[in-house]
Amino acid sequence: MKVLFIGGTGIISSACSKLALEKGIDLYLLNRGQSVRPVPEGAQVLTADIRSPDTVREAIGNQTFDVVVDWVAYTPEHVQTDLDLFRGRTGQYIFISSASAYQTPPARLPVTESTVLDNPCWKYSQDKIACEELLVRVYREEKYPITIVRPSHTYDCTSLPVRGGYTVVDRMLKGKKVIVHGDGTSLWTLTHHADFAKGFVGLLGNPHAIGEAYHITSDEWLTWNQIFTTIARAFGTEADIVHVPSDLIAAYDPEWGASLLGDKAHSFILDNSKIKRLVPDFVCTIPFARGAEEIAAWYREDPARCRVDENFNHICERILSAYALAWPQP
Repeated sequence: MKVLFIGGTGIISSACSKLALEKGIDLYLLNRGQSVRPVPEGAQVLTADIRSPDTVREAIGNQTFDVVVDWVAYTPEHVQTDLDLFRGRTGQYIFISSASAYQTPPARLPVTESTVLDNPCWKYSQDKIACEELLVRVYREEKYPITIVRPSHTYDCTSLPVRGGYTVVDRMLKGKKVIVHGDGTSLWTLTHHADFAKGFVGLLGNPHAIGEAYHITSDEWLTWNQIFTTIARAFGTEADIVHVPSDLIAAYDPEWGASLLGDKAHSFILDNSKIKRLVPDFVCTIPFARGAEEIAAWYREDPARCRVDENFNHICERILSAYALAWPQP
């Protein structure tokens, strides 16, 4: 099977590239060659910028692919470019959407693939919804062979799954307070990228996936209090948590607030039975406690990775000061 990944060296896609090669897939990566992650051995690199279609046409020549996956499409314009480039040249086009496109807050749990797409708070999610609408339309009108995949919060050893990244750990290590939105008890799902890859690679070239949408997530549900506590434990420290309303966070940092109000502030449980029926190999085996240890080990390997964002520190202190005024502790 001949597969083209547009991207292929990102947090999620790097694990999928590795597993695809292990499965014997003839894998091509189309990107600008600027990723911090190395190209996996065995992949063939096509150097081009997907935002410049002429460079893509030159790079791929007259090649066709059994599957094309775009890991870096975020707007309908991006998707339309793909559709035009690969019309008649692929047997399956896979769009990477987002579970944040589902109804927010969800009217009922668990969320399934048939849950309505409706996110009134976050433009990122709204753009993904618009992309999906375009793809459904071309599937209906011309039977363009599309598949939609909706990851939720997927991480690898380089990506701390909290706003602020390593700066949050640095605050923990120095005994400073860290902010957790709401009361910290909303449920969330974190998926290790190697687990995600098991489900995703099973969709490649699968005729039953054409015209369908799938989310691929772990079945481990954690509160945000547990997530922060688990991270602290992995780094050998404790988390001094302050619970701050998401609306207050949004008032001081609109981008952070949008990602909370449009996604993480609500309990979010996803039903994975659809992907499990199609891909029996999809079994998640890496709990976040182990994933957090991998993250801590990656940072310890090279102190240069432990970069602190003083701007994020400043925002945290402003929010904590405002919250202390509004809610003074006895």
